[in-house]
Amino acid sequence: MALEPKRIGLIVGREWSFPPAFIEAVNKRNEGVVAELVTLGAPRMDDASRYAVIIDRISHEVPFYRTYLKHAALQGVTVVNNPFMWSSDDKFFGATLATALGLASPRTIVLPNKEYVPGIVHSESLRNLAFPLDWDGVVEYIGLPCILKDAHGGGWKEVYVCQTKEELLHHYDHSGLLTMIVQEFIKWDEFIRCICLGQDVIRPIKYDPKARKYHPELDFLPPVLHDRVVADSLTLVRALGYDMNSIEWAVRDGIPYAIDFMNPAPDMDIYSLTPVHFEWVVKAMADMAIKMAKHPTPVNKPGWQLFLKGRTVAPRVPS
Repeated sequence: MALEPKRIGLIVGREWSFPPAFIEAVNKRNEGVVAELVTLGAPRMDDASRYAVIIDRISHEVPFYRTYLKHAALQGVTVVNNPFMWSSDDKFFGATLATALGLASPRTIVLPNKEYVPGIVHSESLRNLAFPLDWDGVVEYIGLPCILKDAHGGGWKEVYVCQTKEELLHHYDHSGLLTMIVQEFIKWDEFIRCICLGQDVIRPIKYDPKARKYHPELDFLPPVLHDRVVADSLTLVRALGYDMNSIEWAVRDGIPYAIDFMNPAPDMDIYSLTPVHFEWVVKAMADMAIKMAKHPTPVNKPGWQLFLKGRTVAPRVPS
């Protein structure tokens, strides 16, 4: 009697090139693992999942999916990325984490919201906030120019380069309900975006943030800088527990600064990645997902500490 294949589910949004390429890459391997798009109706609390692994590409924009994925994790599904960790992540936490890990990171400040939901009475509900805010102290610590961005955002949305304090205040005054951070502007000599998979595979890619463009050339970094970027990227993704992420590094005077690394649904489109990087990421994602389906990481009884820690990878024993 044939064994039921292990199943890999894919939850996606408006991307069109990666999903079919990934599904084909998994299914043509004939390794007893099949990949398909997940179909969800109205899941019940005691429903068992048919999947060994679910790849999440869109729950940051569709809260229903994030709610389901936390349920799936409780059922023992390996979810990429861990929905509990992702729900708790933000860019201020990331800056604090990088600093705690001893990595170079831009100076960062988190700001109180400009506006609040109805029902918040400023004079009563916000008594713990200092007012007025010391904007001169903010600028003195961060310096000018600076970056104002959404602490929970991605995809270059709500990101502003501010040349003056007046520009900073203008964009902050129009930030609405968003929680914003102010970050030191790193005038970079080289900009790198690393695709990070499985907490052990790092691919540095030359990236132009002004044109939002990946470059196809490989081996563009000096060996010492390449090795440091890879090592620092591994440190970050292992601390976060992310199995699918991208990390942006701005290199100034030979030092890579971790600019942004809360990207657990990184760009995997052929038209932006370029064919050479797209072919690599499809194969690498298929390799990772098949390995997870066939050799799942043992999970103890569920607990918040376990989920917030993320999937842990045992340290490698030197050969």
